[in-house]
Amino acid sequence: MATLAEVTDRMKAAVGADSGLGKTLKFNLKGDGFILINGGSVTNEDGAADLTMTISLADLEAMGAGKLDAMTAVMTGKLQLSDMGVAMSLQSKMQALFAKMA
Repeated sequence: MATLAEVTDRMKAAVGADSGLGKTLKFNLKGDGFILINGGSVTNEDGAADLTMTISLADLEAMGAGKLDAMTAVMTGKLQLSDMGVAMSLQSKMQALFAKMA
């Protein structure tokens, strides 16, 4: 399993100069830290975000690798979303971001 720093670095590479999300996105990694995406900035801060996705580091890696579907993760409780409406509006953009991480 990758470390928080390794996943953050892959996320930074995928985001590039601008995530294209148009909103702030935070991954709460259940005790392993945080990844906050705000435009082209990717940090490990626990800041405010339009959408917080609570998921384990291992499951985030699986989603990034295309081994775990986001809807399946939500339905099985592996992924909790702070705002389903925002998540739905960002779904295609997040899929593109995860594709770049693979």
